[in-house]
Amino acid sequence: MTLLEYEDAVLWYYLRSPKDSKNFVAEFNRKINILKENPIQYPIKHKERREILLNKYPYSILYVVDEKKKVTFITSIFRHKRSPSKKYR
Repeated sequence: MTLLEYEDAVLWYYLRSPKDSKNFVAEFNRKINILKENPIQYPIKHKERREILLNKYPYSILYVVDEKKKVTFITSIFRHKRSPSKKYR
């Protein structure tokens, strides 16, 4: 589901403007690089899930950190206009 959420967002911005799509991908990658450097810097929001907001775009990256295995799992790329009740499914 997460890859599909990402692809949907990229496509939506591309249809609006290829430049917007490129900027969205750049911002998403910037946030992913921040997560790679220090995934525990963001607080736990719900159960084990953490959240990082994209700047200028209505999306959040929801993720879980397994500190023992030193692995980060992205659980959702959440569009803020969706129902908040679906955020942590």
